Amino acid sequence: MRKHTLIFTLMALMTTEVLVSQSINRNNNTLVRRYCSKYDVLNDEFFLRNLNSTLSSLRRQLTNTTAYHAVARTLINGESVYGLALCREYLSNLECLKCFDIAVKGVEVCGIKNGGHVIYDDCDLRYESNNFYTEANVRGNVGVCGNQTSSRPAFRETVKKLLSDLRVATPRTPEFYAASTRRVTGSNVTIYAISQCNINISQSDCAKCVSIRSTTLSECLPSTTGRAIDAGCFMRYSNTAFFRDNQTTDLTPFLKDGNSSTKKAIIGGILGGSGLLFIVLLYLLWKRSTKSRDRQHVKSTGATELLQGPTAYRYNDLVTATNNFSQEYKIGEGDFGEVYKGTLKGGEVVAIKKTTSASRGRKAYFNNELKIISNVHHRHLMRLLGYCNKGPHMFLVLEFLENGSLDKFLYGAKRGSLSWKQRFEIIFGIAKGLAYLHEQYHVTIVHRDIKSSNILIDNDFQPKISDFGLVRLLPEDKTHISSKVAGTFGFVAPEYAIHGQVSEKVDVYSFGVVVLEIISGRRCTDCIEYGSVTHNLVDHAWNLYENGIHANLMDTTLDTSEYEQEDVKRIIELSLTCTQSPPSTRPSMSEVVSLLSDRPTELRSTMSSTFPKTHVHIKLETSTSDSQSTSNATASNVELSGR
Repeated sequence: MRKHTLIFTLMALMTTEVLVSQSINRNNNTLVRRYCSKYDVLNDEFFLRNLNSTLSSLRRQLTNTTAYHAVARTLINGESVYGLALCREYLSNLECLKCFDIAVKGVEVCGIKNGGHVIYDDCDLRYESNNFYTEANVRGNVGVCGNQTSSRPAFRETVKKLLSDLRVATPRTPEFYAASTRRVTGSNVTIYAISQCNINISQSDCAKCVSIRSTTLSECLPSTTGRAIDAGCFMRYSNTAFFRDNQTTDLTPFLKDGNSSTKKAIIGGILGGSGLLFIVLLYLLWKRSTKSRDRQHVKSTGATELLQGPTAYRYNDLVTATNNFSQEYKIGEGDFGEVYKGTLKGGEVVAIKKTTSASRGRKAYFNNELKIISNVHHRHLMRLLGYCNKGPHMFLVLEFLENGSLDKFLYGAKRGSLSWKQRFEIIFGIAKGLAYLHEQYHVTIVHRDIKSSNILIDNDFQPKISDFGLVRLLPEDKTHISSKVAGTFGFVAPEYAIHGQVSEKVDVYSFGVVVLEIISGRRCTDCIEYGSVTHNLVDHAWNLYENGIHANLMDTTLDTSEYEQEDVKRIIELSLTCTQSPPSTRPSMSEVVSLLSDRPTELRSTMSSTFPKTHVHIKLETSTSDSQSTSNATASNVELSGR
């Protein structure tokens, strides 16, 4: 098995237009701080390619006229680059993009290092080799104060009150952003101030961050301007307008104190206290009555204690629903059982899977597994409705989808009926379903048999991942488990097929293969000849990629007017990263979802744009900033006089 590597080439939108003059001067977009990491990257070439890809992704997101915040990550060849861009919400879309372009130039100073962060008055840009999205208070007490001061007695109190209101309001706003003004008593001086948190941090972290920053800014007084920064938030005040009067936030609904609710809580506590002893007595009586039954219960794994079990169906009802499991009701058959279409007494149409029942020694484990599976609820996962045990057989009752499985649409009787848009939505849906199983459900679930025939299509042509017969729960204290291989040839990851090692990356590999099938309309086991050499679909795709012609993989039944070739190439490249070895080089499914969410605008609803397409390309110098620090992206270049 050869080891494949690849590099993304992403297109991004850049503006070359001159901004229309505004009443607010944006030419003084001051660099407040620059932080550069002291650590080198593993591979200069791969890191720069990934950095450019991440920056392109950030900029493309910011072209959305309602976007002030963007995150992106590129992981190719072991060099991971996380990126975050944040614009102040008083900016127009063109002003935000202009600030971002300036910030890209600003991080060039950091050189070939694994992190950089620049904070301007109007925007922030940060990249790192590690996930920093939830960092909030890591920079310490960093404030930058202006050199001019005010002698007005009311100036200090006005600023303090404004900052205090912003401190309270900002974490309570939907976007963690607030802008407000105050007139200094007895003068015509107006104070302008904003507060903004990175929306990836928690509300409590935002509150803590802006609280520290407001204190820092108070120490700037009586300076007429001040800025306070950290990884998670930015605050600024000035006696010069830097946003328009109609761009303020109504703070009133976010400043309501909690006194009334506190009083209600105290009263409720007093009244409730009188009933506390009664509740305790009831609990002790219940505990006593259930103690003997608890001793007989199977020891819980902790994953199923609070879950409701699946519905237990009567065998006779299933027999009636399928006409005694007659052949005319049979709609499928696989390695782990036959599938029948049935109609229950209430008229509900279901799919009934007949499989081998668990042995007596495995009953408790299997019942727990059924309980976990039946509580999985997601748009792109098949719903397990219930089960029935009868003799040596276990019957699983599932929701029924009339359209059948994906393989029929790709290379079966319905071949050629899926448009490119439908294929993309299917790819996206499968990715979201797997991300839920791996990272969003309360326990990690590895499917282990992702393939086109296990992807069912509903009436809206949305995918649902089916067949959880191979599901095992991944232990929390292990990164992989060894187990009997139970996948399907062609879709199985090499480390699973050869060594029996199971992790979420097994599903990632299989997902990559399914995507190649969706794009090409071919079976992954098809033999594709290159002279005297025969390739399967995965090797064929790699061969096309390495020759720069991977767009040739596209299904010939698709109309070329339905898609942009660059969009298709990008998704092929993403699918190939999923089939890389070793498993650590493959992205997680949540990363796949993020990359697919950030697809070019042609794949979303069409958005008009006057910007020409070009690369966001950063060519870093080999020198680093003047001062260094011991942590990622913490060396500081002070651009303003600070206190």
